[in-house]
Amino acid sequence: MIGNLQKEIFEDSDMVNSFDEFCEELLKSGFSLGSGNAKGIYAIIPFNWTNSMPNCPIAWHTGDPETDPWEWRMRVLEERDDIAYGKVFFGTSGYITKEWYPYFMAVRRQGLTFDEWYDEGKAGQLEKRIYEAIEQNGHMALHDLKRECGITKETSGQFDRALTNLQKNLFITMCGRTQKLSRTGEPYGWNSTVFTTVEDFWDEDLTPNISVDEAYEKIRERILFLNPEAKEKDIKKFIG
Repeated sequence: MIGNLQKEIFEDSDMVNSFDEFCEELLKSGFSLGSGNAKGIYAIIPFNWTNSMPNCPIAWHTGDPETDPWEWRMRVLEERDDIAYGKVFFGTSGYITKEWYPYFMAVRRQGLTFDEWYDEGKAGQLEKRIYEAIEQNGHMALHDLKRECGITKETSGQFDRALTNLQKNLFITMCGRTQKLSRTGEPYGWNSTVFTTVEDFWDEDLTPNISVDEAYEKIRERILFLNPEAKEKDIKKFIG
């Protein structure tokens, strides 16, 4: 369901009618839910494929790269160097700009490397296997990552949770997609999402020079600027 304030903002705005305008708005806001559901926080496109806006060219799952938000997920990764996308909010998808990424890193990672995170018991063995496989290879497609980690049908749920946890805590991120190839080199099936470490994605050190509390408050203030109706319990869960 679209929040009243989000709906009013979207209806009153003529800014978001294409991919380029979406990116412009995202760079202004700093972050956004990506699933078409604001979840009480903020989404530039506050509706999904089950509903729509009248007189709006934006529509989900049409395959049009200019007006389909589903296509924009990969376009930002393939065409831009200032926006990240992944499962970073509420266990679901979202966008964070390069400008705002360090603030989320400060809160989520708390100044720790992945090894330190693991040593403190904040990550399990499967997270460690996934992270090390990606780190050693530079980047890995999802199907290759599952094979490398020995994932079976029985362990696929555990794998999905571990992959989401690594994204949520900003140790890995999506970086594009690739076509699956058979043993004979023939393409088959759906495209496979590719993952890399956050450090390799940005190709620079974004370690923030800010405390966890300062970063939290910075994000909180931004949320309330974007959505004055946001509730503290939702804000806390969103920031992480």
